[in-house]
Amino acid sequence: MSARREERERSMPEGAPRGSAGAPAAYRLRLMRKEDIPFVMPIEVLSYSLPWTEAAFERELDDIPFSRLLAVESAAEKKDAGRAAILGYGCWWMVKGECHITNVTVAPEARRKGVGRFLLWGILDDARRRGATEATLEVRVSNAAAIALYENFGFTSVAMREGYYPDNGEDAMVMWMASL
Repeated sequence: MSARREERERSMPEGAPRGSAGAPAAYRLRLMRKEDIPFVMPIEVLSYSLPWTEAAFERELDDIPFSRLLAVESAAEKKDAGRAAILGYGCWWMVKGECHITNVTVAPEARRKGVGRFLLWGILDDARRRGATEATLEVRVSNAAAIALYENFGFTSVAMREGYYPDNGEDAMVMWMASL
């Protein structure tokens, strides 16, 4: 195991959001591993018109020291030779005390089931535990569900990036959370 991966394993945040009445959540949050990429890629391709490549995920995992990738898996459902099903994943960068969220993705069949909320909580909790005090992200202006989720967590729109997405020239809303 590489020193970077060992550091990732040691520094994963403890705890998780609880379900109703304090019951354990149906999901588990963990650090993404290289072995997860083949299971993440179909979700990525189904979710984006400009998906990240396998090489991009590998680069985030192995070569970018300020990058953190998290995976959400089902606490019950098993797929692919006993592996827990990956329901979503996210990536964030620590940049000068700021959490810059670069990817939040939920499998199509897992949407509207609390996976996105669980994942975003995990990203922000991980960032807070690692010393981030603020958070930012860009989101397509047409992604109303994501915008509503981010607003529920306290993000506000602070700017627009015109023509940000090269596939169709769509604008990106820049959102900011001033205090983690």
